[in-house]
Amino acid sequence: METPATPVVPLRAAVSALPAYVPGARVAPGGRAWKLSSNENPYPPLPSVIAAIAAAAEETNRYPDMYASELVKALAGEVGVPPEQVVVGNGSVAVLAHVLQAVVEHGDEVVFPWRSFEAYPIAVAVSGGTAVTVPLEHGTGRLDLPAMAAAVTPRTRVVLVCTPNNPTGPVVQADELDTFLAAVPGDVLVVVDEAYLEFVRDPKAPSGVDLLAAHPNVVLLRTLSKAYGLAGLRVGYAVAEPRLAAGIRAVSTPFGVSHVAQRAALASLEPGAKAELLERVDALVEERSRVTAALRGQGWELPESQANFVWFGLGQATMECAAQATAAGVLVRPFAGDGLRVSIGEPAANDAFLAVAASWR
Repeated sequence: METPATPVVPLRAAVSALPAYVPGARVAPGGRAWKLSSNENPYPPLPSVIAAIAAAAEETNRYPDMYASELVKALAGEVGVPPEQVVVGNGSVAVLAHVLQAVVEHGDEVVFPWRSFEAYPIAVAVSGGTAVTVPLEHGTGRLDLPAMAAAVTPRTRVVLVCTPNNPTGPVVQADELDTFLAAVPGDVLVVVDEAYLEFVRDPKAPSGVDLLAAHPNVVLLRTLSKAYGLAGLRVGYAVAEPRLAAGIRAVSTPFGVSHVAQRAALASLEPGAKAELLERVDALVEERSRVTAALRGQGWELPESQANFVWFGLGQATMECAAQATAAGVLVRPFAGDGLRVSIGEPAANDAFLAVAASWR
């Protein structure tokens, strides 16, 4: 007699089919390597931010401010909008999930470029949406906005525009984004993901605030992980017109931003701290220019990165090159079959990577 099978709880089909999010490689405990795999700010928190973290840690027996009211007010002041237009969350990935939960019905289409931020297909699938991917421009790493506009159908509910694009680096320019927004119906939400905003130096880049004023269907997505060096504390935020912001806030995880994270973010936004942090960003941008020039001097053709990383379209050689970099003590981020993303770190880390890149030639 056969033993009856043990019943199992089925997972949603969308969950079973989810692609795995692959984080950047970490340095092994006790190991030594340069970590250029996660687009982190390589500099430690400022002393004033560490002091704020330490003070907040003494209050972790209490729930945080559920709506992060003080932080929302500070961020609204930074952006130049009323506080009711700002929603914070546990990193911009979580905020994106809340945006999609607020507007996407089962089967609605979400258009996004590919390759782009690795969390996009996961967030879309979990929301119940249907992913519609549009290839990047061949060879440039740039978003193909005309093709993305052409991909919009009556079933489209959201379009994701990553600028600068992660992992390739180019920024969307203001005139092409204006043309794109004019072609997209006003009832389609356009999420402009600006995770690397502070690293942009292209004078033709769009102004997020101007986009919001002209297009009520635009949501800006931003983070304090990169320029402000708070990746380990997870603070992201959306900026939207008040009705959309209220909807995003309604589906957000209660108490999603910890008290420690809120206090660290507020300390980072203090004028003196902010000025010092943005000086670090300037230094990283200078390093980006130095590294890019050196790589092109080696013979590499690279997309024009406006973020804190560079991209190598290595195709089938990607994983082999990543393994060689690891063996040389430099951790990079491979995307199998496509290419490598290499974060801009401190000068010594960048020099170590340049030596590896020269060996690939």
